[in-house]
Amino acid sequence: MNSEIRQLEPQQLWNKFADLNAVPRPSKKEERVIAFMKEFGENLGLETLVDTVGNVIIKKPATAGMENRTTVVMQSHLDMVHQKNKDTVFDFDNQGIEMYVEGDWVRAKGTTLGADNGLGVATIMAILESTDIPHPAIEALFTIDEETGMTGAMGLEGGLLEGGILLNLDTEEDNEIGVGCAGGVDVTATRTYTEEETPEFKIGFSVEIKGLQGGHSGMQIHEGLGNANKIMNRLLFDGFENFGLRISEIDGGSLRNAIPRESKAIVAIDAIHEEAFILEINLLANSIKTELKTMEPDLEVIISKCETPEKIMDLGVQEGFTRALYSAQNGVYRMSADIPNLVETSNNIARVQLKDGKIHVGCLTRSSVESSKWDLANMLRATFELTGCEVEFSGEYPGWTPNMDSAILKVLSNIYKEMNGEPAHVAACHAGLECGILGQNYPEMDMISFGPNIKGAHSPDERAQISSAQKYWKFVLEILKQIPMKN
Repeated sequence: MNSEIRQLEPQQLWNKFADLNAVPRPSKKEERVIAFMKEFGENLGLETLVDTVGNVIIKKPATAGMENRTTVVMQSHLDMVHQKNKDTVFDFDNQGIEMYVEGDWVRAKGTTLGADNGLGVATIMAILESTDIPHPAIEALFTIDEETGMTGAMGLEGGLLEGGILLNLDTEEDNEIGVGCAGGVDVTATRTYTEEETPEFKIGFSVEIKGLQGGHSGMQIHEGLGNANKIMNRLLFDGFENFGLRISEIDGGSLRNAIPRESKAIVAIDAIHEEAFILEINLLANSIKTELKTMEPDLEVIISKCETPEKIMDLGVQEGFTRALYSAQNGVYRMSADIPNLVETSNNIARVQLKDGKIHVGCLTRSSVESSKWDLANMLRATFELTGCEVEFSGEYPGWTPNMDSAILKVLSNIYKEMNGEPAHVAACHAGLECGILGQNYPEMDMISFGPNIKGAHSPDERAQISSAQKYWKFVLEILKQIPMKN
């Protein structure tokens, strides 16, 4: 299957991507890919080191005639988001990604592809391995744990790198040059509650949401995609008043940076309301499907009888919790007043777990404006604290402030226009890139971000465009040729 991928052009890039995708590399479990990358650098005879947190740095001297150019840091992250369709049997901890070609796209069988940020990693590997590509001195920086906390970038010490320019290869539109990004903070609400014995006159039902697209909670937060956790809450919200509905458990969403695609709840209702419950919840589900039909044509809401749960949550907590979740901001909070069409501040209600007397709600709040980020984070905190939850802020990271006078921006802009006959789209993005964090210890480094077309990142619909990868590869090679002289 991956042999088909290896025949794609440019073969240097796709072969390295296939090599990388054979190595399991979930966030926070990067030991194997760190060892793989260390061995790769050492086998090339290049200076290779692993820092104290697990980032891998490989240094390659300039090719002949390029010794007087500015040293370039080429940077991508080693970890990938692990998402799969519910009916896909796949062990991310032990299996390599199963890829295939569909038209102009490379996809994975029922899982995320890992093009985010594997194509960036593969690009750097191909440059390091090359013997005929002109380039200045290169410091390849492969960071860890970008997707679940950016702890690799945060842990990178000053003084390890000497480069004056950083090329971050983690943008997902091939006509875009990235000059800024949002910062973020995790907002986690938890509480315990008393469980009650389920009365004998109640019967059990399973409510399941599936078929949503999911996607990147930064880059796609403005697209109107369905959030399984919010949809589930709509379905359960008035259930007690109408049918005596009591919640036993909820399991919705997964990763903080992925828009949740699925949710499942086990509930108990008064047996005498069975017909009315089925009728009314299906009517509401159909209304939601109609509401979301343009963006979520495959949304399914499955209502089925199940064994009556033994325990249900305290009614007062249930009513407070469902109201808090209804009130909690999800999606775009504020658009930028300074950059057209840029989401400034947003929140993703990524994870809802309710079982065995414990509630856990996980959110990722993003913003390119620090004060707005904390405004929304505190709004969420107040919302959940009103229902008795404890709220914790964690994993905070800064944004990357755009520098429109950047020298490397001018170089890339000129190259792009010359190669494509039209100007690149110079923009900040609502995703979290590592540039802002890296800039804290390397404030003089001139940073830029770009990459090939990748769609559906952070979801099993992730795909990388073959023709775009070819365009991007030529762009990379030309950039390396035109890196400015050292000051």
